[in-house]
Amino acid sequence: MRRAFRGFWGWYERHYLLNLAITGALFALQIVHLYWLSADVVAQRLVGESFFRTSGWLRTLILVVDYTEIPALIGTSLVYLNELRKGFGWKSVAFLIFLNSQWLHIFWITDEFVVGEFGGNGGNALPVWLAWAAIGIDYLEIPVIVDVLRRLAVSLRERRVEEFLRQGGFG
Repeated sequence: MRRAFRGFWGWYERHYLLNLAITGALFALQIVHLYWLSADVVAQRLVGESFFRTSGWLRTLILVVDYTEIPALIGTSLVYLNELRKGFGWKSVAFLIFLNSQWLHIFWITDEFVVGEFGGNGGNALPVWLAWAAIGIDYLEIPVIVDVLRRLAVSLRERRVEEFLRQGGFG
């Protein structure tokens, strides 16, 4: 088992830039979801008006983007697990907690629950403060998204692009 882990982390390190680029792109898509959440759901609750109403293909696009969160969480968790593998750091631990609290939101306190509670279609057995907790959990992604994109920029500057191109991109 140790050999398999060593092999995986060796591959991960050799293709770090590619892994980081894919993860960063997937996770940056969550900005679309966070904008919708803020401009539609939260704005409707706080000021009684939506600034980003969705329907039809746009609503479908938002749902598709929301589902990219699952591979983004896995890929981004690997970034911080790799950092912890190299040496302990509180920032990596905090970001792993921020990231993995999203699973609670994805599987228990869903966007449908939040929209239902805030839209007055409640009737759920769960309290409204839980909807606010779910929104807070969603916003925990923001510092992680910023950090991943910063890491990507740093890696690009550190000549990892040359390594990436030398390997044929995916080799």
